[in-house]
Amino acid sequence: MRLPRMPWDECFSCADKELLAVGTQLLVFGREYTSLAIWMYNLPTRSWSPCTPMNLPRCLFASGSSGEIAIVAGGCDKNGQVLRSVELYNSEIGHWETIPDMNLPRRLSSGFFMDGKFYVIGGVSSQRDSLTCGEEYNLETRTWRRILDMYPGGTSASQSPPLVAVVNNQLYAADQSTNVVKKYDKVNNAWNIVKPLPVRADSSNGWGLAFKACGDMLLVIGGHRGPRGEVILLHSWCPEGGEDGADWEVLSVKERAGVFVYNCAIMGC
Repeated sequence: MRLPRMPWDECFSCADKELLAVGTQLLVFGREYTSLAIWMYNLPTRSWSPCTPMNLPRCLFASGSSGEIAIVAGGCDKNGQVLRSVELYNSEIGHWETIPDMNLPRRLSSGFFMDGKFYVIGGVSSQRDSLTCGEEYNLETRTWRRILDMYPGGTSASQSPPLVAVVNNQLYAADQSTNVVKKYDKVNNAWNIVKPLPVRADSSNGWGLAFKACGDMLLVIGGHRGPRGEVILLHSWCPEGGEDGADWEVLSVKERAGVFVYNCAIMGC
């Protein structure tokens, strides 16, 4: 299903963008001529409109959503400074609220909700300093807890943010260097290999590949060059069906779509 064309300017169209789905909204973050900007797609009305800007506009941030709220953490401001500040977005009222800072500044990290809490893992605090720790935000106490070695491989400045997804409150990651799916052991703070990925993630350091959760399924969306040209394949796998059993299933093929997935978000209806 093709969405209505966005009413963005030429600068926004050409600049890098980031996506976040929250409630019945799809937020597209990018840069216009004068500043960073956010465009919002409303699913019920099938229309685009400008979104209320963040209190501190940023890019290369970690984000995650749960129901009608989303949290955006860290990233870089318009001057390139790495941030530790965090904002919570309520899609029902269209309001951004500044919440307590993380312990460390980080960009190119990943965020997700699990067990009712928000987590940020990976990323870098500078060009050289890769972060192996994670941080957990408790929405009730409004406090952050640092978790050492939650992402032991770290993230280099050339790698994509960690490819992570949560299915039934279990955390999975697509390893960018070994092309396998790993599952996080909450009790032992460790990662265990589950199964191979259906596509290679190491060829572009994790960029151009989407790894997402949808219901009880893990989705891998990536490009493939074959006899029919360049296509995008949508693979699915249900972890609850047995981690060593069923293989990846191809749900859909999009032809003449290139081989690089620039942005991806899962919208709940």
